[in-house]
Amino acid sequence: MEIKILYEDDLFFVVLKPAGITVNRSQTTAEQMTVQDWAEKKMGIQSPLRLKQGSYVNEKSAHDVFLSRGGIVHRLDKETSGILLIAKTVPAFEDLQRQFKERIVKKVYLALAHGKISPDAGEINVPVGRLPWNRERFGVLSGGRESITSYKVLVIYKNPKTKELLSFVELYPKSGRTHQIRVHLKHINHPIFADYLYAGRKTARSDRKILPRVFLHAAGIKFRHPESDKEVSFENPLPLELSRTLDGFVKLE
Repeated sequence: MEIKILYEDDLFFVVLKPAGITVNRSQTTAEQMTVQDWAEKKMGIQSPLRLKQGSYVNEKSAHDVFLSRGGIVHRLDKETSGILLIAKTVPAFEDLQRQFKERIVKKVYLALAHGKISPDAGEINVPVGRLPWNRERFGVLSGGRESITSYKVLVIYKNPKTKELLSFVELYPKSGRTHQIRVHLKHINHPIFADYLYAGRKTARSDRKILPRVFLHAAGIKFRHPESDKEVSFENPLPLELSRTLDGFVKLE
């Protein structure tokens, strides 16, 4: 498995996850290599909580939670590429998770969305939750959890074949709900390019003739170092398959 290390010290890794790799191990990933498998091998750890069936016993202590997750502090969707934090020690794991919970961590994503988003900067603030009738998907629900995403449109493109406008947008999630950015852009009627869950079956099928993954990339992260408490930040540009996709469109503004 190819996992590039962007930064490493005694307390944590900053790695670049390629699209198509699942972050955490589960019962449904028995035949797949995950980022967690890579992290455990890299750090020489193995969760004692893992059972033959691939499930876990109750995670009670911080040490058990750290081991059960292979030090992985947060998650990215399988088809999302980009920056991921992995703690090497239990104290670092606890501190980084606290920073996520207290919204100290600032994340930046890049996405290509259908249509021309207007206004070209704003905030989407609607609750997100798992759909009761489809456990694989999430949506805007009155009983969902508070979810906030700010955004800024960077460039408008035009698909020369379909004549459709597309918005290349920078997004700043202030909360970390599952599928939050994908659901929020769908909510404002600008789903992400090639999003098989939220762009609609016909649209996604057409998009995936051009790009066989969701156009969503975790491009930046900023947080406080667990030991020094100094602010640190890391950035990563679009991977080649996404930049090449943009090259196939006409830049308008």
